[in-house]
Amino acid sequence: MTSTAETGALTYRRVLIVEDEYFLADDMAQALRKFGADVVGPVRSTDEALALLAEEPVDAAVLDINLKGQMVYPVADALREQGVPFIFATGYDEAAVPEAYRGVPRWEKPFRPEDLAKALPGLVQKS
Repeated sequence: MTSTAETGALTYRRVLIVEDEYFLADDMAQALRKFGADVVGPVRSTDEALALLAEEPVDAAVLDINLKGQMVYPVADALREQGVPFIFATGYDEAAVPEAYRGVPRWEKPFRPEDLAKALPGLVQKS
């Protein structure tokens, strides 16, 4: 059972989802909305994500590392420049992540979107 505090933990927080797997992106969006987030996206490419970031502020982001062969690192760099916390939701293990991004929290697929949504407020609060 989800407590009221958990349900509203992301209230008024804009969370960008960058994920190319439609069903996973949709499940993450639903889980984040359940916790009060205003979901931005989901988007399926770095170009879409960078265009959104240029137009809309976000408070946090969930990034898949590999978007149909295109790496998400330019989006990660843009988020870092803006001071926006983010996590990787990926099938890659830690050894496959470049050194510059090793400190980024990583959720290995498969995972339950609800678990990710529950953990995200801790990341947002650190910002």
